[in-house]
Amino acid sequence: MKTTISHKIFETAAALPENWNALSDGNIFLTRDYLEVLEKSAPVNMTCHFIGLFEEEQLVGIALSQFLDLNKLESFGERDRCIRTSVRNFIFKTFASHVLFIGNNMLTGQNAFSFDEKINKTEALSALKAASESVKKLFKKRKLTVHITTFKDFLPEETAGFKKAGYADYYKFTIQPNMVFTIDPNWKSEQDYINALSKKYRDQYKRARKKSEGIEKRKMHLEDIIAFEETIYKLYMHVARNAPFNTFLLAKNHFSTFKRLLKDQFLFYGYFVEEKLIGFNTLIKNGNTMDTYFLGYDDSVQKEKMLYLNMLYDMIAYSVNKGFCQVIFARTALEIKSSVGAQPIEMYGLIQHRNKQINKRIAKIFDYLEPKTEWKERNPFK
Repeated sequence: MKTTISHKIFETAAALPENWNALSDGNIFLTRDYLEVLEKSAPVNMTCHFIGLFEEEQLVGIALSQFLDLNKLESFGERDRCIRTSVRNFIFKTFASHVLFIGNNMLTGQNAFSFDEKINKTEALSALKAASESVKKLFKKRKLTVHITTFKDFLPEETAGFKKAGYADYYKFTIQPNMVFTIDPNWKSEQDYINALSKKYRDQYKRARKKSEGIEKRKMHLEDIIAFEETIYKLYMHVARNAPFNTFLLAKNHFSTFKRLLKDQFLFYGYFVEEKLIGFNTLIKNGNTMDTYFLGYDDSVQKEKMLYLNMLYDMIAYSVNKGFCQVIFARTALEIKSSVGAQPIEMYGLIQHRNKQINKRIAKIFDYLEPKTEWKERNPFK
């Protein structure tokens, strides 16, 4: 469809219009400071662009694009070794190694765009599609052809407007759900959360806390993160490489850059045994929502001390004590997150392959490539 909305592509946060943050709708992941984090410490195989939508000279929409070159990855994850995984990896390398996301592949949730509520959303989505074509042309000039374009992550009702805006040849897909922990407004402390658990899960909580004895948890500041950067990266890489599927690996300076630019909105907690860092987790304050971010741990200590489960409890405790409304636990480890009270929220995306013949079969191909996860949903509350 035709639209009067134009677009402009920016490569640096410094070049963004002065009123950029006013369009972010309170989402930290679309603000200038966060986009500067991506600019200065994105994964080695990721290139970010920032999209401004304009009506005449007025900024009416903002969006993020991420280009991933999967050829730069040594592997997509080393946990699952089977024929299906080998075939999947070959297909990705051969037919889908250059992927353009309109959205944020490092997070779960609608962190793709934000529009001025006064503009026509269908026209804005149409303008965003045109902007994605302009981004592809930028890469074409660099001799890089985008194989797959995808817009992510949306609730079911948020996908309805795309079809009207000219996305009919995009396939709507869903993968693992977003695990969201909703905090009861009556809870004022961690003890209120514990009291709400059924006996079975209260016993699980007590057992995990008992196992964690001897571990010291510390809030780490910028100078601490820099001092432990090598160890932090090793712990992160251990978890990342053992994931079933990866499309990027963080840069070594990612966490220190995040802390320097986002300051108190980015929380970094280290877990120590006799002054040795054996694990860490990170949180991002996003309005009244707490987003969990990347973590890392020594696997031998993790099993013995139930470290991952204790990290989940710690994240919940902090968020309850500080008055947040929900915790975004994102994808992966669905069952254990369910066991602490997180619930699955289905998220959808749109995907298109540049080859029309492949695109016609994208539904079957996608179904084959997407790693399946069998899990049982838990309800830990009374």
